[in-house]
Amino acid sequence: MSVSPEADLAPLSPPSRNNGLLEVFRQRYLLRLLVRSTIDARYQGTVLGWFWSYLQPAVRFCLYYFIFQVLVGRGGNMENFAIHLVAGMVVVHFFTETFNGGTRSLVSNRGLIIKLPMPRELFPVATMLVALWHTVPMMVILSGVCLLLGWSPDPVGLLAGLLGFAILTFLGVGLALVFSVANVFFRDFGKVTQTLTQFTTFSVPMIYPYSLVDDRFGSLAQYYLLNPLAEAVLLVQRCFWVGTTSDRDATIAEHLPDDLWSRGLIMLGLSAVFLVLAQLWFSKFERRVPERI
Repeated sequence: MSVSPEADLAPLSPPSRNNGLLEVFRQRYLLRLLVRSTIDARYQGTVLGWFWSYLQPAVRFCLYYFIFQVLVGRGGNMENFAIHLVAGMVVVHFFTETFNGGTRSLVSNRGLIIKLPMPRELFPVATMLVALWHTVPMMVILSGVCLLLGWSPDPVGLLAGLLGFAILTFLGVGLALVFSVANVFFRDFGKVTQTLTQFTTFSVPMIYPYSLVDDRFGSLAQYYLLNPLAEAVLLVQRCFWVGTTSDRDATIAEHLPDDLWSRGLIMLGLSAVFLVLAQLWFSKFERRVPERI
């Protein structure tokens, strides 16, 4: 019995079919290309190239250490306050890069969006990965200084750091999805994002310890911890800064909330739910992106 050629063909589907974030990871080759091209473009024409990704964080660390630890003495009686500060700076940098860059990602790649059928979630996700790539050198430098100060990584601390970055990833990508498509329709959202991220440094326990918030506001400090970024900063500080102090248990008791882990897991769950809702929001409007971009 003969079989027609049509029977051997798989059902055709539009190349722009969008299954959301799952489709992004099915097309990992596109994601890798976009991330690599973005990173290469940032260092194109420079002599030092990727070395700048290590040099700039190292200079920033030295400046923070000199100003806050030596010149101002901002740490007071806090041991290794510069590590406390830089651990928070790593979190803030990763989040603001993801949020700001993700908001601009669709508008910045208008040429690709118009010409090529691809999942448009690709661009906010690629922005997050580029931000993570630039965060790695900061983590390497921070880890190196911590080791010089006698840091001995413990499993609980490392899990705390992973939990903090998981919260940041879900929250950052979710916000990038929402604001990127909103920025296509109203360019004001790019400015709104820049304005919001200016408050990030002061809304987390980075240039001041959480114990200061607890002392000043008492029971009201629990509302401060409703900020998922503050929770992520505390988790990353638990990973790095706490391990460099002479009495780890005393530092945890004095400067970290008692329910750090339970709040962290709740924030992770809420951030994951928000990411799902953000994906639904993005899917609702992304078909109109090419005509409005």
